[in-house]
Amino acid sequence: VDLKECLQSADFISSSDGNFKILEDGSVYTTSALSLSSEKKTFTILLKDSQEQLQKKIHVSLVEEEKKKTRHARDTILKRTKRRWGPIPSVMIENSLGPFPLQIQQVQSDTAQNYTIYYSASGPGIDQDPKGLFYIERETGNIFATRAVDREQYPSFQIICFATTPDGYSPEIPLVHTIRIEDDNDNAPYFTQDVFQFSVPENSKPGVVVGRVTAEDRDEAYTLHTTLKYRIVSQTPPVTPAFSLHGDTGVIAVLLPQLDRELVPSYTLLIEVRDMAGQPFGLCTTGTAVIRIEDTNDNAPYFRQLQYETRVEENRVNVEILRINVVDLDEPGSPGSGAVYEIIRGNDDQAFEITTDRNTNEGILCVVKGLDYESAKQRVLVIAVNNEAPYALAPHSQQVSQSTSTVTVHVMDSDEGPVFNPCVLRLDVKECEDIGTSIGRYVAEDPETGNSEGISYRIPPGQCNWISIDERSGEVRTIKVLDRDVGEMRRGQCNITVLAVDRNGKTGTGTIQVCIHPGNKNYPRITKTDFIMCRDRKPICLTAQDGDESPYSTPFVYRITDRNMASMWKITRHNDNSVYLVPKDDVQDGVYDIPISVTDNGGKVGENQVRVTVCDCLTPSECDGRSRQLAGGNVTLGIWAILAMILGSLLLLLILITICGCCGAGAMQRHVTDDCANHNLIISNTEAPGEEVMDHNIIPLQNTCDQGGGYGVKTGDQQTFEMVKGRGHTLESVKGGGHQTLGSVKEGGGQTMMDTCRYSYSEWHNFTHPRLGEKVHLCRQDEEQKHSEDYLLSYNYEGKGSLAGSVGCCSDQHEEEALDFLDQLEPKFRTLAETCIKR
Repeated sequence: VDLKECLQSADFISSSDGNFKILEDGSVYTTSALSLSSEKKTFTILLKDSQEQLQKKIHVSLVEEEKKKTRHARDTILKRTKRRWGPIPSVMIENSLGPFPLQIQQVQSDTAQNYTIYYSASGPGIDQDPKGLFYIERETGNIFATRAVDREQYPSFQIICFATTPDGYSPEIPLVHTIRIEDDNDNAPYFTQDVFQFSVPENSKPGVVVGRVTAEDRDEAYTLHTTLKYRIVSQTPPVTPAFSLHGDTGVIAVLLPQLDRELVPSYTLLIEVRDMAGQPFGLCTTGTAVIRIEDTNDNAPYFRQLQYETRVEENRVNVEILRINVVDLDEPGSPGSGAVYEIIRGNDDQAFEITTDRNTNEGILCVVKGLDYESAKQRVLVIAVNNEAPYALAPHSQQVSQSTSTVTVHVMDSDEGPVFNPCVLRLDVKECEDIGTSIGRYVAEDPETGNSEGISYRIPPGQCNWISIDERSGEVRTIKVLDRDVGEMRRGQCNITVLAVDRNGKTGTGTIQVCIHPGNKNYPRITKTDFIMCRDRKPICLTAQDGDESPYSTPFVYRITDRNMASMWKITRHNDNSVYLVPKDDVQDGVYDIPISVTDNGGKVGENQVRVTVCDCLTPSECDGRSRQLAGGNVTLGIWAILAMILGSLLLLLILITICGCCGAGAMQRHVTDDCANHNLIISNTEAPGEEVMDHNIIPLQNTCDQGGGYGVKTGDQQTFEMVKGRGHTLESVKGGGHQTLGSVKEGGGQTMMDTCRYSYSEWHNFTHPRLGEKVHLCRQDEEQKHSEDYLLSYNYEGKGSLAGSVGCCSDQHEEEALDFLDQLEPKFRTLAETCIKR
């Protein structure tokens, strides 16, 4: 490759593929055996000029050369010279003494028979660091070394040899020649650490591994120069050897069967490592290993003294009376030396307590309960000591014994104040007790005399003021009504401190614990008292509540207190706090006020008034809540109700008079001339009658309520139905065949109430529902659907446009022709028509 043409000043040449190397003259050769596939191989040559900061790349493609059928003489020469041009690698002894220059190899090309060949070389040791170490004679190809070499620094060299003619032609490919430096044992082994630190528990068994020492050698690996051997040179202290050392691995193990930390806390070993497999002529180095013996709890603590005496005044509390020392041979500060003290005898009343001072390991004996001189003038305690950690004894050693010591405590007499017995008195009080109720008595005694004479009592201020105590007798009474639902009494408990003072002014304290227990203070009441009972007469569930707790709440007992109501209604039990209210017989519609008493489990009775509205409805929401008079019931009307009824009657009378007047005026003006027909509107919603259907499934209707009005309007509960006159049939006409007529459902007191064909929604529903059900049933049984043709008809087509549009109820009932006058209406009727159109 012509490198000069690409970048003449290149001082760095490299290849992107490590299998190829590029020389300065542009020659490209492989660095290892390479097989080429059918695909071409590509790589990049990178040229750099570090001074000019230039960089160039040359892309090289390598393809397999086709085999030639003829062999040229030059090819034959190149093939034969490969045997001479590739000598075996050279070997040079490390730290060689010369003489220098020292010939180490010769390279020669067979082309020297035909050409004048000059030899040259480049690479590490020649023109690269370390420069000048090797050179090659130009004419002979001899390679010389100029000085000694350190193998640890330069284990081998790879140089490139060239064979060229005087005119620069290269008949041989460049030769990569390796010069290997043979190792000399010039480095002594060395330890990886200055001092090795190990530890092992005392009393460890022989063979337990303590640790491992390691050493290294810079000489050539896997030779005798780096085959190391270890041994222990000496042991400090110079007693029986305690450890063994493996010569090949450097592993230290326990040798002595009993390592006692209390005798020898640590060992120091001087260790030697030698190469040449430990032969005497090998190089060696020494190192140090320190082995610390870890403490185990193999020694029990024991008391310095077996007898102690001390004094304490009676009634002194939380006071230190004695410190006790122990001796433990284990390592101080370790769990094996930490002392744990225990009083094993003489402390049945738990008046004494002993703890450990962590700093000094001493036992601190304290009085935690006051001692009574009159009860016992002297106390004898037996104290034992142990360690925090369990004992770990050496093999074949004796079991340790527990050390004990006796402490005699002398109690000193002193003048004491009164003492309450018990020190805490619990008084249980039911809530809502009367003020001044006596709930108990709390007295103290003089320990010197054993009686309560001359002792007065009082309660210090700043406490819950629920009770008072009599100054002389100690009788406790309530000063408030105790209620668990008020203020600080919600907790239900209060501790009150009481002082007792004797004649000498000595005081004693006691505590009264007042506990408030639930009482029967609340009346049971029914939560919901207004109910609506529809026609299904579904039972009404009554539920009561009581703010008290058990046993003053449930179960409740319900009773109807009014005898008249008790004969009409009854109560059945549901659960502890609920019952069902149901009528005994069929009751009439109306409002019933039923007095019911509820008795709780504590006997407290609560009176309740339950109002039940019996209504003819399907759901309670349909009942308008109007009060109806109940026959035989306790129903009364107030003044305002009577006044409203009077005013309603007057208003109804006024409306009837007005209607009658209008009807009379209409009859007088009935006879008008034909000319007046232009000033009236006729009925335009009449249509030709359809075909008569003669079927036994269609029930004929009789006209019993149509009286010339032409149509009837039924209104009830915001529901409106129109019954257009068609052959005189209405909804009241069916009275035979076992069918209930629509008019028969509006009966009250045995009289039929004709309300000008006005019915409620429930009446309409009761009339139509069974008949529609019958029709639907017939339709289901008829596969040809012939029954549905009687009442599923289409009337949405009314013919083509009429000259006179329908104006509804304003048309004359009898006028069916001569509609031309509608085009000549007066201005008043035109205004009415426009108003109707806008709506």
